[in-house]
Amino acid sequence: MARCQVFCPILKRMAECALCGLSSARISSALRLCLRCIRENPKEALPLALAAHGRIRDSFGLPVSPPREPGGVPCTLCVNACRILEGQIGFCGLRRNTGGELVGVSDREGKLSWYHDPLPTNCVADWVCPGSTGAGHPRYAHRQGPEKGYKNLAVFFHACSFDCLFCQNWHFRSETGDPRTLSAERLVESVDERTSCICYFGGDPAPQLPFSLYASRLAMQKRKGGILRLCWETGGSMSREQLDQMVELALQSGGCIKFDLKAWTEALHVALTGVSNRATLDNLRRAAQRIPERREPPLLVASTLLVPGYIDEKEVAGIARLLASLDPQIPYSLLAFHPCFEMEDLPFTDRDTAQACLEAAQAEGLRNVRLGNRHLLV
Repeated sequence: MARCQVFCPILKRMAECALCGLSSARISSALRLCLRCIRENPKEALPLALAAHGRIRDSFGLPVSPPREPGGVPCTLCVNACRILEGQIGFCGLRRNTGGELVGVSDREGKLSWYHDPLPTNCVADWVCPGSTGAGHPRYAHRQGPEKGYKNLAVFFHACSFDCLFCQNWHFRSETGDPRTLSAERLVESVDERTSCICYFGGDPAPQLPFSLYASRLAMQKRKGGILRLCWETGGSMSREQLDQMVELALQSGGCIKFDLKAWTEALHVALTGVSNRATLDNLRRAAQRIPERREPPLLVASTLLVPGYIDEKEVAGIARLLASLDPQIPYSLLAFHPCFEMEDLPFTDRDTAQACLEAAQAEGLRNVRLGNRHLLV
């Protein structure tokens, strides 16, 4: 009841689409575009959406769009393909061109924080991972059930290659320009005999993948012969070369790659995140080719946040259709939305929408779908 009292004023709020004039509580006042206009009129909708992203990013001192200046130093880590001039920073806010070289973070130094999370934990893959279920025991799990008494090293990266208007971990943006970094060796010091997995998330691991790959190898050397699963939760915008290295380490260790699939329609993905989803879907297809090498525990896990007014059954069905075509056993979690960041004026996900999305995913042939964050549904 307390939550209803807090959010009732927000639920009554109405915003108007700048293109068609539709007024609805399911239109973000930051975006000021309805789902129909984004899908059916992207040529007019996307410039407005990107302008909204630009205003928000500028308030944090971040580049309004990926710099792609002729003569700029290229960064090849993610889909944004920045070309950064002297004194500029990349779209992620990490890399700066100083004297013709990109500086800021490397495979040895990163902008991150971490903490220990007792197992079983509530990560996106908890319903299928060894730490919560014992999947892959005895090779990848300490016991046949939840690994009580063990812990996950949760590593949060303070940067992102996307610009999600609904970001639930947006606070790292306030650190733009902060030169302080931490070493991979210092991170690995936190790996002890009770650490059975490392999960990289954020932000997103993509802008700092060289760091997570290097740190992972150090950690595996430290725990040689022991169980230490390596997992990444990501929007999937990394380069192919680094994706392949992630997949290899996940396969070896019993870990997984959790693809956070924001939307199916490219225009909607751009409107919500500022970036195309083409690289994400290509990387998903590429990683899925390795699924037959290890069926248990699952190599890939997918999730989608059910943003009210934007992510509907059509979006979920498109994503589920692709997942089922790659492997119908890929676990897919539909996550309830709670108001946050620039979309704090939207309502929580309602139960009817969540159920309709669940049924849409199942109708496409996926065999392992669930509703997550059920406690947030209204």
